[in-house]
Amino acid sequence: MFAKAILALAALAVTIKAAPAPEAVCSQGRRASSAACCVWFDVLDDIQENLFDGAECGEEAHESLRLTFHDAIGFSPKLFREGKFGGGGTDGSIMAFSEIETNFHANDGVDEIVEEQRPFAIKHGVSFGDFIQFAGAVGVSNCAGGPRLQFLAGRSNISQPSPDLLVPEPSDSNDVIFARMGDAGFSPNEIVDLLASHSVAAQDRVDPTIPGTPFDSTPSTFDTQFFVETLLKGTLFPGNGSNTGELLSPLGGEFRLFSDANIARDARTACEWQSFVNDHASMVSKFEKVMVKLATLGQNPRALTDCSEVIPVPKNVRLPPPTLPAGKTLKDVEAACRATPFPAISAAPGPATTVAPVPPS
Repeated sequence: MFAKAILALAALAVTIKAAPAPEAVCSQGRRASSAACCVWFDVLDDIQENLFDGAECGEEAHESLRLTFHDAIGFSPKLFREGKFGGGGTDGSIMAFSEIETNFHANDGVDEIVEEQRPFAIKHGVSFGDFIQFAGAVGVSNCAGGPRLQFLAGRSNISQPSPDLLVPEPSDSNDVIFARMGDAGFSPNEIVDLLASHSVAAQDRVDPTIPGTPFDSTPSTFDTQFFVETLLKGTLFPGNGSNTGELLSPLGGEFRLFSDANIARDARTACEWQSFVNDHASMVSKFEKVMVKLATLGQNPRALTDCSEVIPVPKNVRLPPPTLPAGKTLKDVEAACRATPFPAISAAPGPATTVAPVPPS
């Protein structure tokens, strides 16, 4: 009898579900799993209209995504092991101590987006570290084909300036970049995954004579063209000639970073790079995964509140298949993955492709 009672109780326990967490009612009747997330709906409304120009995937969205990396990568376990301060990661120090960190050579140009973002964080009473990661996640969600990134809130607004020389430079060798990123916890393949961000990016300061020069021909679309075009043979400089951190580009109006080109052709990363050429879903999935790691560098994720529900769901758009730019053939591809052949993609029709700059807002 006792055994039967125990079995009955066990069966009953299986059918009992935990009570759902009470929802918080936020502005405009929106609901969140935690009251701590409500403020982010208000931040969302504000920055979509007044920072991202009506939810566009433009210059501010690109620069906001870039800033997530430049704040986060100021983190070095190696320095901590040596008894030195190794930075706070995603602590917002690049905004709190902008007079110091934006003067680091590797952070050249980020001062503009820092100063654009700061008033929003202050207005809504949120920490700089939270705001930087939130703005990056919202900005990239505005891009066609873009990811929906996790967003955790609750970072402290108390920070110290990051040490210099923790942000990789486009002129660095692969070994230097892999070592620095490895110190922060990223494998070479995860560096490739992070570089999906360059599918919606442009340079301003490597060649300051041509600001807004994108890294691929579709800078407002989070697609795989960046991974195609970086493997094309370089033929020209889009601006005033070779600058430190620049290599020949395959297309007029397109910019090629020394580091991107070398990582694309390195035996340690070439196959990960090539794998994205015709697999947009994998590119997005791996970018979302690696950004979870980046966005929590220096933080205890369990002490933060998951407010990912506030991040907009990217528009469901059907992206065209990857192509070689018009005027190019498979003979122009410098494939470097020995394990698998380069995908047999076709060339776009029409005259040779040229790329327009990303317009300033």
